Amino acid sequence: MPSAAHPRRPSRRVARHRAARARILVAADWAPIRAFDAPMRQGPLAVYGDLLPILRDADLRIVNCECALTRADSAVWKSGAVFKGAPEHVGALTAAGFDVACLANNHVLDYGVAGLRDTLRLLERHGVHAVGAGLTEADACAPLAITAGGVRVHVVNFSEGEDLTAARGGPGVFGWDIDRVTALVRRCKRTGGLVIAIGHCGLEYVPFPPTYVVDAFRAIADAGADAVIGHHPHVPQGVEVRNGTPIAYSLGNFVFFQPVDLHFRKVGFLVTLEVAGDEVEAMELHPYRIGDAGLRTLDDGEARGFRRDLDRVSRPFRTARGHARAWDAYLAHYGQDGFTAEVLGILERMKTERQKGAAMFRNRVTTMQHAELWRAALTRLMADAPAPPSPPALAIVDDWLTRRVSSPAG
Repeated sequence: MPSAAHPRRPSRRVARHRAARARILVAADWAPIRAFDAPMRQGPLAVYGDLLPILRDADLRIVNCECALTRADSAVWKSGAVFKGAPEHVGALTAAGFDVACLANNHVLDYGVAGLRDTLRLLERHGVHAVGAGLTEADACAPLAITAGGVRVHVVNFSEGEDLTAARGGPGVFGWDIDRVTALVRRCKRTGGLVIAIGHCGLEYVPFPPTYVVDAFRAIADAGADAVIGHHPHVPQGVEVRNGTPIAYSLGNFVFFQPVDLHFRKVGFLVTLEVAGDEVEAMELHPYRIGDAGLRTLDDGEARGFRRDLDRVSRPFRTARGHARAWDAYLAHYGQDGFTAEVLGILERMKTERQKGAAMFRNRVTTMQHAELWRAALTRLMADAPAPPSPPALAIVDDWLTRRVSSPAG
């Protein structure tokens, strides 16, 4: 698997040898929904399959809790689906040993402030630290400081604040304010220890992150974060190392069941960071398959295919203009037909379900991932002679959006 290590400085070898060491694991979207609902109630550990030894080998385990854990029954009007887990599902978090639940995502407020409040209280009662959302803006945007294996770790968790869920003085999530994120990263780094920034953002299902996500993650790395990790797209995306800082743009789905047979929605990867003192020495990736009953590690052939796919989708980050050209290939794929179909679909929805359609349209013009896609796509359509898209990048886009679970590698 691709790995990342900070440059070693000979003058610091002795200090690093004596430094406290820890293994920190980061997982993506976790939600006890759909086919995973009943199994996670009945046997909290079964869903993790043979990933359990990897989870248990870590000194600190961080996961994105992609729903409220509540008995509240009043869902909000929002653009996408609404998710909810029951309070008893918390056992599937604690049994696997998760220490930190990231809540800066687009589903933790699906059942309003009541659902968020219930989730925060439940996690606290069960000894799971929450970060990225709160009942006040200050709490939502506060980094979490925690110690693992003698290493002090700061976790900064933020998201796009979809459906206007970003905290604005009251309850909400840590929304898209990259200047605030970078300032927090600098402040945490000055106090000493490791800083991990985790963002829930970007466009769903596509292989390449939008340019605004790349710019944001790189700025966070430049501000001093020791690792920058993303989720939300529900498919794996590329990995790069920026001046010694590993960046993983999307880990794909984790314990998150989607009733489709699309290959890239059924694979993902865990990240483990090997830490010495206040530095990441290496990043290891652990890929897995998501099945109807839970997760399993990939066999040797599958793992080789996963490495090839991840290398292909990471390649654009290795040149100055590589990512911009790859993103432009997705814009070409989306094109006029994609834009028109999306707009007409929302307008049609407003005819049959006014509030849902209005929420979808509002989200398109207020959330970065949608607003930036529309802006960039329309700008490309306005060009007299748009640049021809990169054929290799177009092939990757098609592969990510169409490959079936049983299909051969692209």
